[in-house]
Amino acid sequence: MIDDLPPLRDVIARHELNAKKSLGQNFLLDFNIIQKIALTSGQLDGVTVIEIGPGPGGLTRALLAGGAKKVIAIERDERCLPALAEIAEYYPGQLEVVEGDALKVDCTDLAEGETRIIANLPYNVATPLLTGWLTGNDWPPFYSAMSLMFQKEVAMRIVARPGDKAYGRLAVLTGWRCKADIAFNLDPQNFTPAPKVMSSVVTFTPRAKPLPVKVKSLEAVTRAAFGQRRKMLRQSLKQLGGAALLERAGIAGTRRAEELNIEEFVALANGLSG
Repeated sequence: MIDDLPPLRDVIARHELNAKKSLGQNFLLDFNIIQKIALTSGQLDGVTVIEIGPGPGGLTRALLAGGAKKVIAIERDERCLPALAEIAEYYPGQLEVVEGDALKVDCTDLAEGETRIIANLPYNVATPLLTGWLTGNDWPPFYSAMSLMFQKEVAMRIVARPGDKAYGRLAVLTGWRCKADIAFNLDPQNFTPAPKVMSSVVTFTPRAKPLPVKVKSLEAVTRAAFGQRRKMLRQSLKQLGGAALLERAGIAGTRRAEELNIEEFVALANGLSG
């Protein structure tokens, strides 16, 4: 145990918090693992943490016990609010609970001082949340680091490199603005209920100076290129300029999307902008 609050199993039973599949909920109960996630991005002293989907509050407690100055937890499941209120009472003034859908919350307004995002993301909204945090117009972003849990399959797509089977739009967007690494994997048996897939915790460190390019242009190029990934670029990019666009970027039209590195996608996007 990391504090004097009840064990998570007792909290879940008392508040009847059966995990809802519709909310992408799978509860992690082992505080050894939870603490490991909390500290994946480094020591938390003086840091504000934004957490998405705290559920019964296991990670929330680990973050606060680990030294976080403040945790701002966004939770849409009103059943979890009483359990979170108990944590707020135990850690007075350090936990702020925002009730609502994280997809509709502007996290930039929540940042206070050094801010990190640390969360066991609900699997059904994990990718759109990440994409939103990667493609904001302001950079450097409001967060100094992120430690996020995904299904392992999604994590592999995030950290994939050119030539990898999992390499695609998500890897390009991530690699353009952040350095991402898989910190560790978790078996389904670590969760209640156990999901059918492995999970992975991924760390993100924002790049100080990403290659200059318009986000919308990069998204358009990657969408077209990977939308027809088996075709040569002269065909998949035909609607965006095809041969002329490729010539401006200095890229052979016979290549395919999975072969291009991030610098080459940026060159294509900048050619589109021009």
